[in-house]
Amino acid sequence: MQPNPPALLGESPAFHAVLAHVSRVAPLERPLLVIGERGTGKELIAARLHYLSRRWDRPFVKVNCAALTESLLDSELFGHEAGAFTGAIRRQIGRVEQADGGTLFLDEIATASAAVQEKLLRAVEYGEIERVGGRTQTVDVRVIGATNADLPALAETGRFRADLLDRLAFDVVTLPPLRARREDIPVLAEHFALGMVRELERSLFPGFAPRALEQLLNHGWPGNVRELRNAVERSVAASDPEGLVEEILIDPFASAWRPAAPTAPAPSPAVEEEPPVVAGDFQERVRRFESGLLETALERNRFNQRQTAEALGLGYHQLRGLLKKHGLIGRPE
Repeated sequence: MQPNPPALLGESPAFHAVLAHVSRVAPLERPLLVIGERGTGKELIAARLHYLSRRWDRPFVKVNCAALTESLLDSELFGHEAGAFTGAIRRQIGRVEQADGGTLFLDEIATASAAVQEKLLRAVEYGEIERVGGRTQTVDVRVIGATNADLPALAETGRFRADLLDRLAFDVVTLPPLRARREDIPVLAEHFALGMVRELERSLFPGFAPRALEQLLNHGWPGNVRELRNAVERSVAASDPEGLVEEILIDPFASAWRPAAPTAPAPSPAVEEEPPVVAGDFQERVRRFESGLLETALERNRFNQRQTAEALGLGYHQLRGLLKKHGLIGRPE
């Protein structure tokens, strides 16, 4: 008996358009890409593509490419023979072989290294893989890749193989963000709330207060359905079991203690800047500066001209000439 594909909830035209697209391309024996923001349900769509295909009774194998380093991802996908490298004490069958006859779902495929992409291309193009330290194996796998990255842009800059993109993009299923399907927010919120009520073993779900519904509809939901589910479940758990959910607790850190921000250092005393130089006043600026320097030196040396000359590194007669120039002669010595 064929299992039912995973349940997907929604009433908006955008959501129904995606379901129609999935139903159309699921039976095709071709690679596919599922594109969407985080939390839009890319894995659920990939599972639906598998269970609506002729491979429904064969393995559906999932790999998150972002969760593994290059070497680990290589070994995880393609396997290795015993003794192929230090620590390889037994043969490991890779995920691609495990998905033979079925579907391989590669989440966050944009993070795969160039070497892994090259091996994936061979698996998609020719159905051939090689375990590390082993011989070529033939597999029959339908590959579904998923990402929230702009793969064509990555291919243009050489950060994703263009030939692999060509093979994977036989068709592209694009998932709309939750903000583009606001009609679905109350439906999804109630579904998640009922699930939390059952988990808490409460007898009923009284519903959302108008203020809570307004919060649900007005929030931007950058984390999409995943963020919505967390917020609803958090709010139901914190609410009165007998009353309406009065508030949606969107930010779990809103009331949490946070370390105080470091005190900014006191600003340095403002330095009075000279007015900007304008045409023709250079000589006047020099004269004022020289006169001020002489006056300051005289005051510090109690108008003793010999001490002032010594402090300024001038000769006595040289200082006397400057004092005459600036009209400062005649001060008491």
